[in-house]
Amino acid sequence: MIKILFVCHGNICRSPMAEFLFRAMVTDLGLAADFQIASAATSTEEIGNPVHRGTRRKMQELGISTAGKTAVQMTRRDYDRYDYLIGMDQWNIRNIMRILRSDPEQKVYKLLDFSEHPRDIADPWYTGDFETTYRDIREGCLGLLKHLNIHIPKDFRY
Repeated sequence: MIKILFVCHGNICRSPMAEFLFRAMVTDLGLAADFQIASAATSTEEIGNPVHRGTRRKMQELGISTAGKTAVQMTRRDYDRYDYLIGMDQWNIRNIMRILRSDPEQKVYKLLDFSEHPRDIADPWYTGDFETTYRDIREGCLGLLKHLNIHIPKDFRY
C-alpha cells in the first residue's frame, strides 16, 4: 500500500483538493485499495474547519464530494505513517521540515516536482483562483501517478 499525505498551510484549500482529486483518480484507475490518501496542515489556524467553499465547489464540478473533511495538523509521527509527504509550495516544505526536523528517507516533496514544470502552487485563499489551483494540482497528481509507474489511459477523465 502506498501512503500519501498532501500538506498545505491550512488544510482547507490546496491539500484537500489534492487529497480528493488523487483519491478519485486512483479509484477511477481501479487502484483505490492500493492507496491510503490524506491531507493535513502545517499551521493550526484552520483546525476543525471544513474544506473551503472554493475547493468544495471545484470538486463538486467534477462530481467529487469533500463531505466530512475538516482541517487537521500534521505531526512528526506522520513521517512514519506515510511514504510521501507532499507540500504545495516551498513555504509548506519549510514548515513540514520544521515539524519533522529531518527527512532521512527522502519522503518530502513539492507536488509540482512530479511535473515537467516544477513550481509552487499558488494559494487560492489569497488569489481566489481555484481554477488555476485545480489545474496545477491535476498536473502534479498526474505527474505523481507517472512517478509511481501507473499507466494513465488516453481517455482518462481527469
